[in-house]
Amino acid sequence: MTGTLTWQQLRDLKTSELTEAGDAWHEVSGRSASDRARVDRAMSAKLRETEESESAEAALGRLRRLSRNFQYVHTECGLVRTALNGLAGDIAESQNQLKQALADAAALNFTVHEDGSVSYPAAEVEDVTGAKQDASGGKAQGSYRLPLDPPGLDPQGQHPLSPGYSRFKPMNPNAEKAQDVADRIARAVRSAREIDARYAKTLNGLKAEKGLDVTAATLKDVARDTADVRSTAGTHLAEDVPEDRSPAERKKWWDGLADEQRQECLKIAPDLIGGLDGIPAVARDEANRTYLPVLIDEMARRVGDDVKTKLDALRMIQETLNKPSHPPMFLLGIGDEGNGRAIVSYGNPDTSRNVSAYVPGLGTKLDKDFVEGTMKRARDTALGAKEVDPSTASIVWLGYDAPQSLDVISRGDAQRGAPSYNEFMAGLSATNGNRDPHVTAIGHSYGSLTVGTAAKEAGGIPGVDDVILLGSPGAEVQKATELGVGKEHVFVGAADNDPVTHLPTKAELYLGSSVGWALGGPEGVRKAGDLFDVGNDDVYFGKDPASEAFGAQRFRVDDGPRMVRDVGLFDAHSQYFDPEKDQDSAENIAKIVGGRPEEIVRERHR
Repeated sequence: MTGTLTWQQLRDLKTSELTEAGDAWHEVSGRSASDRARVDRAMSAKLRETEESESAEAALGRLRRLSRNFQYVHTECGLVRTALNGLAGDIAESQNQLKQALADAAALNFTVHEDGSVSYPAAEVEDVTGAKQDASGGKAQGSYRLPLDPPGLDPQGQHPLSPGYSRFKPMNPNAEKAQDVADRIARAVRSAREIDARYAKTLNGLKAEKGLDVTAATLKDVARDTADVRSTAGTHLAEDVPEDRSPAERKKWWDGLADEQRQECLKIAPDLIGGLDGIPAVARDEANRTYLPVLIDEMARRVGDDVKTKLDALRMIQETLNKPSHPPMFLLGIGDEGNGRAIVSYGNPDTSRNVSAYVPGLGTKLDKDFVEGTMKRARDTALGAKEVDPSTASIVWLGYDAPQSLDVISRGDAQRGAPSYNEFMAGLSATNGNRDPHVTAIGHSYGSLTVGTAAKEAGGIPGVDDVILLGSPGAEVQKATELGVGKEHVFVGAADNDPVTHLPTKAELYLGSSVGWALGGPEGVRKAGDLFDVGNDDVYFGKDPASEAFGAQRFRVDDGPRMVRDVGLFDAHSQYFDPEKDQDSAENIAKIVGGRPEEIVRERHR
């Protein structure tokens, strides 16, 4: 629609033509997504596997450019479709208001003129003396403004019973009705014109440069375009995204949307939908894959070492997602807040009978090590558990800020992260389609403190059946029974050469050291420490999970290289998931996650 919209044009408008046009744009968007997937997961993968040459690299560069073009077309065409649907939905309200006003005019035998004015016929009325008189007909000119005059006043502001009132002749009762109809027509047309202008501006902003040469500069417009469409068509989307609701309520909201509404949410608000616990994994994955290139582009315009670290990791995640993966990857969360956020599942957590969610610990952040190491741990767990039960998914959950070094370690990060972890787990419970899925919470290093803190919250960790603590400095509890799943369902892997599992309590660390040195050097420190830790079974954050007093099920792990002498100070702390470095631990974890904990190889308590 262009130019000045008339009431006749609004009346005759076929909104179905707008939605049909939107469907055509949606079809183009879908084909672009399929083409991009074929480029990324087939052709690119084949070249990587078969060729290593300058020509292959050049070909890969062209394919990456082609993939970027398809991504741009997919996103922009989806935005056009959403804008057209929004226009159809919003302007239909104005059209309905107009048609109702026209219907009322016809029923009253009024005439609506080309300019929107309304003529009404003469009528026989009684004056104040009771005599019948003819009130002439007339014409009412509509106004889009709401009436502000108090009721009972005539157009000159006089009340019929006030002194000096000389208009004894009653007004034609049709006049007020005609004015109401004319005003409603004017307001409907005015509203439609504003809607038309708003959408026209947004749609014009979605035009690409001639030739569709999608460069990095072009991609900068995607975030702006998405924001514009979200602002313009926001009232057309389903109810506001329920960010402040429970995961179960969000799942109900999502299920209640029509498929078209879901697709619009995924296109317009991928950053919100992708991180919303309670939304199904397939939808979150689609939203986050859509949002990831936008986030990368946005961060590429910033500066700083921290930004570069996250940006490099995001690009690595995107490249990993573009490769064929077994088990299939699902990107359940991504973000740049804090030290970075990333939630990755290997296997679909909504269809799998067995699901584990691993919380990494000390030093973890969104960087190269996370992509190459931490994500690999989740994948190793998935592969191992699938040998036990093929219906298994394994998740790495970086949904909080872990401490980055021992000198800043405190309970604060775990206390802040625990509620988010519990909400995520509640989301898994809401979306998993199995009647009684088997869910395992895994905490490694400081992540075990986060898991333990989450277990102590009211109601415990939603849906969890088993808890695994690996390389733990303590879980903020004194006994396994405090984790809410029964001590027979709490499992501990603790390598004897893992220094984190031997972190002394604060009393040992500070008071014991001071007293011990006074008593006689290193040996004095050890003896003094015993004064503050009777039984030698306390660690930095509570009772040693590997101790008999804690009461968990300890399973066999490789002791790993000894500290200092074998050089690898933290190697023993980092190999629990790795089947090549610690086959015993990896197999035991797989058996627990896969639902056969009775088959683990047990180890004596400390």
